[in-house]
Amino acid sequence: MGIKDLRIIVDEREKKSGIPGLLESVGVRLEMKTLPVGDYIVAPETIVERKSIRDLVSSVFDGRLFDQCSRLRDHFKNPVVLVEGNIDEIEEVAENPLIFYGAISTVVLEFKIPVIPTPSAMHTAKLLVSMCSKKNLHKGPYLKKIKKSSDLQRQQLSVLCSLPGVGEKFAVRLLERFGTPAHALAATAADLAKVEGLGAARAKRIKKTLDSKSKLAKKSDQTTL
Repeated sequence: MGIKDLRIIVDEREKKSGIPGLLESVGVRLEMKTLPVGDYIVAPETIVERKSIRDLVSSVFDGRLFDQCSRLRDHFKNPVVLVEGNIDEIEEVAENPLIFYGAISTVVLEFKIPVIPTPSAMHTAKLLVSMCSKKNLHKGPYLKKIKKSSDLQRQQLSVLCSLPGVGEKFAVRLLERFGTPAHALAATAADLAKVEGLGAARAKRIKKTLDSKSKLAKKSDQTTL
C-alpha cells in the first residue's frame, strides 16, 4: 500500500496545527470533517486525540480529558491519546508535575488507552501515516454515527473526579450534598469538609486548585481606572 492509497479523516479544528498540511504534502488523502470526538481517524476502529502539553494540563483541570477518554473508548476499539511537545514544558504549565503524570496514569490504567508522545508536528504526522498504513485496518466505513454522550450523570461525575483527591465515591457524595457540579465547585472549603470522609485537608486542596490563578492565564495589560 502506497502513501497515495492512505486516507485519514481530520477534524476541522486541526487545520491550525499544521499537521494536515504536512500529511497532504506527502500525498495522504484527507477528508476534513467536524468530528464529535477525537482529531484523526486513521482506520475504521482507530482514532487519535492529539493534545499539546498545555492543552493536556488544562483539560485535566476543566474536566475535558476524562470525558473525552470515556467517549473515545465508547465509540472506537483502538483509541490513542497523542501528547505533542517538549515534556520539559510541564514545569512551566503545571505547578505540580504529579498532576500531569496522574492524568496520564488514569488514561492508561483506567481507560486502557495508550498514550504516545511526539516532540513536534512533523513527528506527529509521521506517526499518523505509520498508523494509517498498518495492514488489515481498512475494512468498513471510517465515519460512524457518533452521538454525544447523553449520560449526564457520568459527565457530572467526570467533572468532579478531576478534582484532587476525589474519586467516584466522593464525586457521588458531592452531587448528593450539593445537587449540581456547579454548586459543588462553588462551595466553601468548610462546606466541602462536611461531605462524609472528605475532610478539611482535602477540601482545602480542592479550593486551592479551583481558586489559584493558572499560569496559562494571559497577563492583562489593562490598568484599573
